[in-house]
Amino acid sequence: MKRFFISALFAGSLLSVSAQNIRGFQFTEVKKIAETPVKSQDNTGTCWSFSTSSFLESEFLRQGKPSVDLSEMYIVRKIYEQKMRNYVLRQGKASFSQGALAHDEINAAAEFGLMPEYAYPGKMGSATHNHVELEKALKALADVYAGSEPGKLSNSWMTATQKVLDSYLGVLPETFDFQGKKYTAKTFADFMGFDAKKYVSITSFTHHPFYQSMVLEVPDNFSNGSFYNLPLDEMMAAMTNAVQNGYSVTWDADVSNKGFSAGKGLAILPEKSWSEYNADETKKLFEEPSNSLVVSQETRQNEFMNLNTQDDHLMHLTGIVKDQKGNNYFVIKNSWGEISDLKGHVYVSEAYARMNTISVLMPLEALPKTTKEKLGLK
Repeated sequence: MKRFFISALFAGSLLSVSAQNIRGFQFTEVKKIAETPVKSQDNTGTCWSFSTSSFLESEFLRQGKPSVDLSEMYIVRKIYEQKMRNYVLRQGKASFSQGALAHDEINAAAEFGLMPEYAYPGKMGSATHNHVELEKALKALADVYAGSEPGKLSNSWMTATQKVLDSYLGVLPETFDFQGKKYTAKTFADFMGFDAKKYVSITSFTHHPFYQSMVLEVPDNFSNGSFYNLPLDEMMAAMTNAVQNGYSVTWDADVSNKGFSAGKGLAILPEKSWSEYNADETKKLFEEPSNSLVVSQETRQNEFMNLNTQDDHLMHLTGIVKDQKGNNYFVIKNSWGEISDLKGHVYVSEAYARMNTISVLMPLEALPKTTKEKLGLK
């Protein structure tokens, strides 16, 4: 997952981002979902927690719950613990990094609960997040533990892991106050109405059967989480249907190509290869609408199988806008601070999303009825 040094203050108020024009692009709003302010993951690979926490914040607003700034680092800490256990018990034959996926936060919240940012900021007095040294320290410990001779590993290795996490992220509070009442992480999640069974993960690849559950083969899927596999058109329709009916979506995508520009506030996929455009033509693509590549299921699959399209960065899909030519764009809330004219948002073309979406997580009730029937879901 991408790491960035940009920092942003959490304003504590609700935002409903209106469509904004960008250079020669003229956008009108189709649908917007209430969201909390943009934050920054700083120098960490924890976009999965920032995006999914943002998603849950919007979910709570949708359900009439109080506005809350969730602690990303509480869940991140719990996932580090799970990764350490997974790595050691698999004797080092597993992924160990800062990355994870949206379902990992949902599962961790179900097991451990949630808490507000002020209860566990996870910065230990620092102004920004930085997990470079923390990751190295944990990985070094993990390798020592995983390399132990059978029967020689002491029972204190998880205790030592907790001490490292305490040093870098802070000691976890047993209880905290919210709106004048005392909660544990579990009772707070219950109070907010969190229910992991309400959410479903979706992807679209042809190397697994459609309308069945599959394990997505990407490095950050350390927990071997499963996804429902839909045809591309149906996955895109599910994303659009969700937003149009008032639900937001977590969006896992490749952002490493030239078409994604957080600084310009746009993600586009032109009809020709980027190598076929000169510098002036490339500049113009980000200044006014142009023709997009027609992305088929086969094209998308080829790019995934040749490792060009990767699980790269998780964000939060909070709306739809339309340009002056009638083309739809998803409004994506990023976690790199309030950069660009869109203050931390990116307008993502449908063509870009068709090619580069790795997976999405959304409320089960946001799925179209016919799709739920095909998946055997209620």
